[in-house]
Amino acid sequence: MLPVAIVGAAGYAGAELTRLLLGHPEFDLVRVTSNADEGRPVCDLYPGLAECHLAYSAHDAAAIAREAKVAFLAVPHTAAMAVAPALLDAGLTVVDCSADFRLHDPGTFTAWYGEPHTAAHLLAEAVYGLPELWRESLPGARLIACPGCYPTATLLAAAPAVRAGVVISGRVIVDAISGVSGAGRSLSPATHFVAATESVSAYKVATHRHTPEIAQGLGELGLEAASVVFTPHLAPLDRGLLSTVYLEVDPTLSAEAAHALYAEAYAEERFITVCGSGAQPATGHVRGSNRAHIGVALDSVSHTLIVTAAIDNLVKGTAGQAVQCANVALGFDESAGLSTPVPIV
Repeated sequence: MLPVAIVGAAGYAGAELTRLLLGHPEFDLVRVTSNADEGRPVCDLYPGLAECHLAYSAHDAAAIAREAKVAFLAVPHTAAMAVAPALLDAGLTVVDCSADFRLHDPGTFTAWYGEPHTAAHLLAEAVYGLPELWRESLPGARLIACPGCYPTATLLAAAPAVRAGVVISGRVIVDAISGVSGAGRSLSPATHFVAATESVSAYKVATHRHTPEIAQGLGELGLEAASVVFTPHLAPLDRGLLSTVYLEVDPTLSAEAAHALYAEAYAEERFITVCGSGAQPATGHVRGSNRAHIGVALDSVSHTLIVTAAIDNLVKGTAGQAVQCANVALGFDESAGLSTPVPIV
């Protein structure tokens, strides 16, 4: 088995990575790091991970390099760029769950994340890890930048229509809803139970950091001059994400043709289900899984294609996608460690 480490393993993304890697047939989880929780057993912080016998250690690139061949980075945005270079220099494959290597332009990164990019020399090497859309770039990749949860659902929703050339406007409207775990483990006034329960609210309207990532992905799919209007919402869910994407399409496109286009595009994708005609996805249907469920509808009056995509923000939106990317990059079966059916209730 291939030894792997998780850097920043005590957050929600790190805990999900721990859960998935413990059951992976090809990976052996040998080290989990958390400076704040150094010495604390994983099962003490997360009793549900009772089968994990590791304790958190402080970050030490040299120690990780001695023990592991792959490092999953579950650290906050702007922290990965400080960690990744030493691990890459030591010969490890690095799979980054943060935003640090997603954007091609370091100036765009600085504008949206408020920090200069200290590892900009690695941006050209970083591979954007959304396998269903850019799988061919993953085999052999040394540095994988896993997409954000909102861009994952949004780009999966938009891709077939954009690639088919039926989208006639660069203006794309995205309304998306996420569970509270998307904000991370650290508590804030907006995610406190009494603020989040029994309430739905928009947040970071016109300022969310995933906006340029979505626009960049749409451009790489072939949409010229992509202009994204993105409004995220917080819902009283622990996990789950639903993105609704509005695309202006060719007036001759029928609802039947639109649905067939999506069904054909994703027919061979094991983690994507296109709902039947007239049906829509729900976050509960993908909870705990690496799956994406997609619904397709057409407003024939306004010539607007409305595509909804449901994912689990912590799995397909983060940890599961990281494992999926690592599987492809390292030549393992793409579904290794990710094929467990979801809970029914």
